Amino acid sequence: MSHDFKAIVGGNNKARFSHYRDGNFFYVVTVEGQAYSFPIPVEDAKGTTLFAEFKAITLMRWIRKALEDKTFQPAK
Repeated sequence: MSHDFKAIVGGNNKARFSHYRDGNFFYVVTVEGQAYSFPIPVEDAKGTTLFAEFKAITLMRWIRKALEDKTFQPAK
């Protein structure tokens, strides 16, 4: 993954809900034509309203965590 954090959350990038699996909500964000998936753990999202689409910057907490955990992966 060669994109920096600012490129991912900057501009008008949108994160869209993709699916739920094994206790995680997965969102997809497109950066420079490449789609990337990242998880939001259910336990970490308690009390949060998750919509089908957000500005990527709204989810920067989980995007940053996914980059650190190496769970920010190209979407299939």
